[in-house]
Amino acid sequence: MTGNTKQGSGSASRLFLLRHAKAGWALPGMRDFDRPLDATGHADAEALGAAMREEGYVPDITLCSGAVRARQTLEGIAGQADTGRVIFCEKLYSEDAAGYLALIQQNAASGSILVIGHNPMMEDLASAISGDGEPEAQAALGAGFPTSGLAVIAFRGGLANAAPGAGYLEAFHAPARG
Repeated sequence: MTGNTKQGSGSASRLFLLRHAKAGWALPGMRDFDRPLDATGHADAEALGAAMREEGYVPDITLCSGAVRARQTLEGIAGQADTGRVIFCEKLYSEDAAGYLALIQQNAASGSILVIGHNPMMEDLASAISGDGEPEAQAALGAGFPTSGLAVIAFRGGLANAAPGAGYLEAFHAPARG
């Protein structure tokens, strides 16, 4: 994992945007929705959970896509870290970045939120709502949003203030690949 965290974020609420872990290709006759994680994806999800625990990233709720690969990512993380109350949202499979933002705003009263979803929505949303951020985190996000990528975005005054340009990108974690 690589990442950078801003210290002293005070009373900011955090939004954790996580692209599901690496999945295998669909087998003949298999729907994209049903693609499971491959061995790398399972290992990355568990490593990310351990990193979240070490960093103290504890969401109050998790909004998780119903796709198999997203659910399995959640399982890998939950074996290592607290994921708060989990809500499965089928819309996270098909919504665009604006739809993701609407779901986040609808759940803003819950506190910090972890969203486990898909690209390009994750990358689009993280880029749109991060008005400023740690230079290392911004550079990492600018290089793309890989599977198991995690953007940590803070909002002063709570997630009700989540809007384009309103967040501060505290960290961006990506799996170490050799």
